[in-house]
Amino acid sequence: MQLKQRINAFVSLGKFLREIDSEASGENTYMHESFLRKAEAENGWFIQENIKFALSSWSNALSEKNLQQWLSNYKIEETEPKTIAVIMAGNIPLVGFHDFLSVLITGNKVLAKLSSNDKSLLPFLAEYLISVEPEFKNYIVFTEGRLENFDAVIATGSNNTSRYFDYYFGKYPNIIRKNRNSITVLTGNESTAELQKLADDIFRYFGLGCRNVSKLYIPENYDFESFFKAMFSWKEIIHNHKYINNYDYNKAVYLMDSFPLLDNEFMLLKEDNGFSSPISVIFYEKYTSLNNLKEELETQSENIQCIVSTVGLPNEINFGKAQHPELSDYADGIDTVDFLLKLP
Repeated sequence: MQLKQRINAFVSLGKFLREIDSEASGENTYMHESFLRKAEAENGWFIQENIKFALSSWSNALSEKNLQQWLSNYKIEETEPKTIAVIMAGNIPLVGFHDFLSVLITGNKVLAKLSSNDKSLLPFLAEYLISVEPEFKNYIVFTEGRLENFDAVIATGSNNTSRYFDYYFGKYPNIIRKNRNSITVLTGNESTAELQKLADDIFRYFGLGCRNVSKLYIPENYDFESFFKAMFSWKEIIHNHKYINNYDYNKAVYLMDSFPLLDNEFMLLKEDNGFSSPISVIFYEKYTSLNNLKEELETQSENIQCIVSTVGLPNEINFGKAQHPELSDYADGIDTVDFLLKLP
């Protein structure tokens, strides 16, 4: 299978994803709705709005122009395909799709072990991919059992599971990902529009993704009034029973332990030097100097996925862009395609 065939198949998949997200799906509407309902039934965090957001994001990414531009940075030669074991997380819909795409677009075979929290979406899309390019049938395997007969590993999990991955897969070429979170650096001069976009970066997927902002860095004497007003664009999130249960639980725990909190009745702000905040909670930390903060963030780079800011920090992204990554935005900053192309 040639690179052009693979690109064409993924371009076709992008159009299919657009169809699912539109009202023009015609006779397939019922099938698409059943697919979305099934995924939501399997994981209560995967509400249809968030699944459709993920599908829409990937439909936009999988244009011929975007794929060609992404791959123009590499020299992809047609060689004997290798089998790549991919252990996927399940925190947000289709979180493992980029690894799936990277393996297949480089001409390799994917042996995927899905998370129990996201076991329907990717096989459904893989089925469509095979329907438009039947040669993919021999390149895509999903397994629930022991991983065997593979050449390299890409595994995504927590800091705890990474130790397990290191133990079992350390002898293979590998990418093993750990916990990461995203942050924002505020100055107090942000516009209402910027802060409302930041609310998207915080609340999309209920804050469960590594690209969700889970921590604020704020100057001394920061006035939270504008921040809280902007957050109200997401006030309807409180009507999700899983989210409100987490909000009530975390609030009760913090109050019993006498932690001071800022509360707008659907999110909690807690001063904390950690990065990984619980659902419905955002940590914040004060800074006295942007230069000192820049140095501190450099020492914490292994804990940070994205920096949402406009203060001039290295690799920062604009407000509202955290959940709109480019194809070249690799998890943990590790170039997956480069890793695959350099396999022995």
